[in-house]
Amino acid sequence: MTTLLTAAQVQSYLADIFPQFNARITALTPNSAILELLADDAHLRPGGTVSGPTLMALADAAMYVAILGNLGQVALAVTTNLNISFYRKAGPGLLRAEARLLKMGKRLAVGDVLLFGADSTESIAHASLTYSIPDTSQADTAP
Repeated sequence: MTTLLTAAQVQSYLADIFPQFNARITALTPNSAILELLADDAHLRPGGTVSGPTLMALADAAMYVAILGNLGQVALAVTTNLNISFYRKAGPGLLRAEARLLKMGKRLAVGDVLLFGADSTESIAHASLTYSIPDTSQADTAP
């Protein structure tokens, strides 16, 4: 049986296997995760708006963290689909991603992520994601 991980354990694990991960995990349950990312000039497109790729990466990372919190150290879980709708612009500042797992199967995980911009109580984007889950009896589950 897989041991569920804490936010601190997942943050440490990601530092080892995914060193470019630069978001902070602020909450983690077996079916959800909340991440924060400080968007600065490096994340902006012309006009001072946080870029779409930055928001997509944050949504993807949030879902990956939610899956790790549910399954444990399964490094080879990979995104198979990400669909995102942008409906408000986000300026620089603290971004928040709230991920929830809708279905956790043996081979696929399905979930969605709401994204929030700095000083925004209304979401700025919504993403739906599907992840492929490797056969954990054969997968590389730890670095």
